[in-house]
Amino acid sequence: MTTSRHGFGASVLAIGMAGALGAAGLTGLALAQGKPESLLPPGFDDPAPAPSPRPSAAPRPGQSQPPQQSQPPLAPPGAAPVPGVAVDPESLPPLPAISRDELSRLPSLEQLENMSTEELDQLLGLAPKSDMPAGARRALTRVGVLAVDEGGLPPMALANQSDKLVRAALSGTQGPLVSRWGHILLRRALASRMAAPLGMDPVEFAALRVGLLNRMGEFALARAVVQDIDTANWSPALTQEALGAYLGSGDITGACPAVRLQGSQRQDGEWVMWQAICNAYAGESALAATQLDRALFRGAAPRIDVLLARRFAGAAGRGQRGVNVEWQGVDDLNPWRFGLASAVGEPLPGGLLDAAMKARGGAYYARSGALLPMLPATQRAPFAGRAAREGIMSADAMVDLYSEVHADTAASGDAKGHAAALREAYLATDPAARIAAMRRLWADGAKLGGGDGYGARVLTAYAAARIPANADHADAAGDLIAAMLAAGLDRNAARWSDVAPEGSLGWAMIALSASNITSVGQSPVSSFMGSDASEGQRKSAFLVAGLAGTGRLSESDAGSLAGDLGVDLARKTRWTTAIARAAEVGNPALVTLLAGLGMQGTSWEQMTPLHLYHITSALTRVGLVAEARMIAAEAVARG
Repeated sequence: MTTSRHGFGASVLAIGMAGALGAAGLTGLALAQGKPESLLPPGFDDPAPAPSPRPSAAPRPGQSQPPQQSQPPLAPPGAAPVPGVAVDPESLPPLPAISRDELSRLPSLEQLENMSTEELDQLLGLAPKSDMPAGARRALTRVGVLAVDEGGLPPMALANQSDKLVRAALSGTQGPLVSRWGHILLRRALASRMAAPLGMDPVEFAALRVGLLNRMGEFALARAVVQDIDTANWSPALTQEALGAYLGSGDITGACPAVRLQGSQRQDGEWVMWQAICNAYAGESALAATQLDRALFRGAAPRIDVLLARRFAGAAGRGQRGVNVEWQGVDDLNPWRFGLASAVGEPLPGGLLDAAMKARGGAYYARSGALLPMLPATQRAPFAGRAAREGIMSADAMVDLYSEVHADTAASGDAKGHAAALREAYLATDPAARIAAMRRLWADGAKLGGGDGYGARVLTAYAAARIPANADHADAAGDLIAAMLAAGLDRNAARWSDVAPEGSLGWAMIALSASNITSVGQSPVSSFMGSDASEGQRKSAFLVAGLAGTGRLSESDAGSLAGDLGVDLARKTRWTTAIARAAEVGNPALVTLLAGLGMQGTSWEQMTPLHLYHITSALTRVGLVAEARMIAAEAVARG
């Protein structure tokens, strides 16, 4: 019992002490309601002031010196006041004034809610201009993707040229080129790794080149040139051309680094839709949905464009609502609709694409669709002929495409028939049967790509090179040679020099394209002119101009033959003077740009013998002899 009483007493004492301490704690808590109390351990929030020395006797050995107190330092003007020291409000510096214009530029609450993480970082000044280390950033001294050892033009060819002339040549070339080989040469120049002209900003130089590549239908190459420049250096003009390149090549999300970096610098409907798509693929699907809903509600873009963007953005996240793309009331096609519909597998309404292809600017869809990787081969085949004859697609790419069509068991229609004919042109045991298959393709050239059917020549180039050069097939020599030269097979074509009679079409193309021919007499040219049935003897005029330009026809013979055809090769214009001067100083890049300027058009009917003469002459003088020969031979084949 004693132990129990002691235990009970100890418990009562403990409870009494706890009550006393509790009362004291409540009193302290009540007294501390007027100020917050830190929960951090001592020394974490307000470090103790550094000790200051004070006079004292030197410590004896083995004795430590006691801590010393210091006076609070005086605050400099404009600094935060020291706790415990009274500050006169009049002594504080005035706050900076904010104008109404600055206030009006501040985003609203609604705008802040709709901003992505990157846009908020930019607004608060937290986003760096570039997150790449300095050593990884690409210089702008030379922009391009094709080095000299890869076939590119000299990098400093335009460095000392007038920026006005280069700008005029690049911006003045607005349409396609009549020559397939001219297109290939100009593409090579635009992709070369080159320095900007004197006085021109490198980004502007890149934007002009990318813009021309887009107009030529070279979207994939335009995208490659754009990607050679860090997105932090993109100008508004380069950004716009880059968006066209990404859209034309089917790489919608490829533009997202630049779109998210630039944020809200643009407010147009296309930019808003692109922002929403990029936000969705960055994991901000709710923000993307809000942006697209608002764009649809406010009419920032046509309804069909927003629906396609919503479909594409919806593929990025989980649990996205379904989108029903409604084409009712849509009467025209544009690059956004074509690119987004192709990317998401949305079929275009019947007749909409056909009407767009026939309208002005319809060639865009053939140039883009021919190389879109998401489209099946049967859908790309109708576009491929045009892309081939313009120089966008090679003969190898054409054969690969129709091989896919032939392997597709569900393929039907013209594409399947053309694939079967091409197979026969390669694999038939009798050369005559192979030639017959090629002739069917040549006759059906309009369905293979329209125009003059030159796309069918490109398609059959390697099959034509497999035909033995003998007199049994002399009647097909001209067509076979034209097909071989469409792919640059000049050595295979030269094997027919003993078969093609002098003065024939085959002879004319070999006389222009063969590398071992240095001169041609007047007599065979006159023979060709006598049998030329082309309109206005255009083929003969091109033959004389090409032979004279490549130096294979003497000046006197060229003048005499040109006079018989009513052509004045000595006439001068501002363009002929410029390209002759560029050749005189040995500048291949400037000659190529000016040649492209002079070869604009949709048909060889728009090409003149004068232009062909100066183009081939200038290219020959600057060392681009092979290109000059191919252009001249193509002129005679298609003239």
